[in-house]
Amino acid sequence: MANHVAMAMPFDPSDIEATLRRRFDAGDLRGTLALAIKRYGSELYGFLRRLTKDTVRADDLFAITCERVWRFLPTFRWNSTFRVWAYTVARNEFLRDVGRPRRETSLGDASFELVAAPDLEQVDDLDRLARLRQRLPPDDHVLLGLRLDRELSWSEIAKVLAGDGAGARDAAMLRKRYERLTTRLRELAQADAA
Repeated sequence: MANHVAMAMPFDPSDIEATLRRRFDAGDLRGTLALAIKRYGSELYGFLRRLTKDTVRADDLFAITCERVWRFLPTFRWNSTFRVWAYTVARNEFLRDVGRPRRETSLGDASFELVAAPDLEQVDDLDRLARLRQRLPPDDHVLLGLRLDRELSWSEIAKVLAGDGAGARDAAMLRKRYERLTTRLRELAQADAA
């Protein structure tokens, strides 16, 4: 699955969304999916990889996400951007996966990804933060991932977490929840340091 981790060229999301919509409206579902994976695939895979901390799980979830997007693409209503919808599908697959038993993998089965190495002095802090985030419930972990890692807007996050009908109130509630989560993370960090 090395294709989905390749570096993506910079792009304007509104141009991509307009092109996706034109292809969809023309009935070119294969072309719609191909472009969506080309432009959003590495982003979605990175999101799943960050949530799972497991390349094999991320590979599996990414494949399942792509399959579900393909299966339900004909019924997509465009109540949100394609990007938000794809994140919603990925989130749902992650949450379904949380309770599934893990399979053992050998080194021969391991997948590799291309990741830029962080500054050496930041490694301990990043690893510590990742361990703290893993203690949170899956939905809270997803919220942090969407905001911190993917930098989605509050209205986009509301649509991913609460559905297409999410509005300003949902976004405001998620912002408050996010504030509580960051406070909780600080408390966990202080408790671990003591």
